[in-house]
Amino acid sequence: MRATNNHTNNTRFTAAYFKREEDLLAATREARTKGFAIHDVYTPYAVHGLDEAMGLQRTRLAWIAFAAGAFGLFCGLLLQIWTSAYDWPLNVGGKPFNSFPLFIPVTFELTVLFSGLIAIGVLFLRNRLWLFKRRRVFERVTDDRFVLVLRQPDASFDAERAVALFAGHQALNVIEGDEFV
Repeated sequence: MRATNNHTNNTRFTAAYFKREEDLLAATREARTKGFAIHDVYTPYAVHGLDEAMGLQRTRLAWIAFAAGAFGLFCGLLLQIWTSAYDWPLNVGGKPFNSFPLFIPVTFELTVLFSGLIAIGVLFLRNRLWLFKRRRVFERVTDDRFVLVLRQPDASFDAERAVALFAGHQALNVIEGDEFV
């Protein structure tokens, strides 16, 4: 869950490992209230309430998927009406050229196809999930650890205050570096 994506190459990061999700949630809430810039949070499973703790807004991806589905529905109907009634009309047993019940399966499939593909494309572009982009892999995050990463935007970042905040919430380990992106 990425809070913001505006960072430069000279930005440093501080990451803390937690064993329990309650400690991670409390540390995330406190870090946000104390003005720390939360870069990202890594968890082995979805944690209820983490979006609110990070201060993330609700996603607009559902509206994008809906608009893409409506576009797919329009394209499916337009394609079938144009091909069967105008471009290549076939008289099959005296049935009308624009028989809408026959258009339902193809229209449904194009609605789902457009919605899914465009939503996935927008998701990848928005989250900058390029194909060969290297990312740091935190130890045991996929097993049983939780990681909170704070961004150090400038020299005013107080690392001692961040370490004290993490220690107050039973952080197992605190590391610093610039390769967490």
